[in-house]
Amino acid sequence: EKITFRFRAIKKWNKLTDTSQLSLFLCGLPSLSAPACCSSRYGLSLLSCYGFFVAYALRVNLSVAMVDMLNNTDASGNTSKSVCPAHSSPARPIYNHTASVYDWDSETQGWILGSFFYGYILTQIPGGYLARKYGAKWLLGLGILGTVVFTLLTPMAADLGAGYLIAVRVLEGIGEGVTFPAMHAMWAFWAPPMERSRLLTIAYTGAQLGTVVALPLSAQICFYLDWTWVFYIFGIVGIVWFILWALLVSNTPSTHPRITEQERLYITSSLNKELTLSGDHIPWGSILTSMPLWAIVVAHFSYNWTFYTLLTLLPTYMSDVLGFSIKENGALSALPYIGCGLLAVLGGQLADYLRENCFYRTVVVRKAFSLVGMIGPAVFIVAAGYTGCNYILAVAFLSISSSLGGIVASGFNINHLDIAPSYAGILLGITNSFATIPGMVGPVIARALTKNNTIEEWQTVFYISAGINLFGAVFYTVFGQGVVQPWAVHNPHSHGN
Repeated sequence: EKITFRFRAIKKWNKLTDTSQLSLFLCGLPSLSAPACCSSRYGLSLLSCYGFFVAYALRVNLSVAMVDMLNNTDASGNTSKSVCPAHSSPARPIYNHTASVYDWDSETQGWILGSFFYGYILTQIPGGYLARKYGAKWLLGLGILGTVVFTLLTPMAADLGAGYLIAVRVLEGIGEGVTFPAMHAMWAFWAPPMERSRLLTIAYTGAQLGTVVALPLSAQICFYLDWTWVFYIFGIVGIVWFILWALLVSNTPSTHPRITEQERLYITSSLNKELTLSGDHIPWGSILTSMPLWAIVVAHFSYNWTFYTLLTLLPTYMSDVLGFSIKENGALSALPYIGCGLLAVLGGQLADYLRENCFYRTVVVRKAFSLVGMIGPAVFIVAAGYTGCNYILAVAFLSISSSLGGIVASGFNINHLDIAPSYAGILLGITNSFATIPGMVGPVIARALTKNNTIEEWQTVFYISAGINLFGAVFYTVFGQGVVQPWAVHNPHSHGN
């Protein structure tokens, strides 16, 4: 029925001479697809969302726990104070004072918070290569499981010393480093081109959900129990996910035991002109000299500088500058990521609607979403530095900054699948390797610049983040592309450029 409708629609297009009339007409056309409800591809997207929920919960829980792991007196024995007046807080239950506290200076804290990324960067490119060669299911599953195991060992490592904790965090990063490249490699087989934005934003929104839940819940756990339980509880949640992933997921539609034949044919037929699986050959030279890839690299690096600055240091800013208690801290630190997750999902729906129904070119959609998702956060993170002790305005600006950042989920963040779906995992490994550098050096630089925790020092941190974000947005706008590159497939094919 849809095919007949499209045939008649094509005949009607020829009678339309006005461009605006044509655009309005095209926006009303239905698309050919298999039902989304109860489908295997959307089931994979939801379970992937759960997986990234776990991954990011394990990544950020230390940011809140760190506030409670530190001795609340400085080296001279004076009680530490925030820049702004502290907020009143109810007394803690007596039984939550059993965990150890440590005398780590700001430099040591920066190294602990950034150490995860020193392991994370090591497995980016290998993760993409191994996922393409052997399949993404077990690589991603075992990677997150490894992170779970080392998360459960975190309290013991902290008691042994800062060096041991740093080592454990590096090992967690090694396990989690394969997640995004493996996921991209899996979506190369599962995501029809016109559903990429929707499917991938649902999956990757788990990162924001993990942050949103982990930050306030970690604070509550620290308040009512102690900080060690933060790592035990989220570790158990991760084990449950691994069991479901192992039982329900398959590498490709062709090997999935429960997928309908209609959906299998829909996915494979929509991808057969894009994918090339020519043995083990990988065109490394063409990949490394591809300007569209380097456009993604620069955008990814730039965006992540702001993202990781807030992800790792926002609880510290809330505590040391704005004066929020551990209980308030987690909830307020999570607010920015609620909007980020919502805009990521809504942006994915809008991006695919514009491409599929209104026939906007892919490159136009990717660049527009990247510009809004990078310039917006830059403006509001700078504005947050000038709110002084106006707590409401500071939290509002930081929330808007992170929320607007969610729009890039339909921009450069999935552009790898547009330009080289067969090598998407490898490409993401390359871009994410560079994009991990901000997580490694950002917290160290930020803590080095904020030794006195003055508002002026934090303004410098925010200015650096904003400037890098703006540069990345401009670079991607100039050099980004939306077509499958000639080196990525034997018969180049694109979807609306």
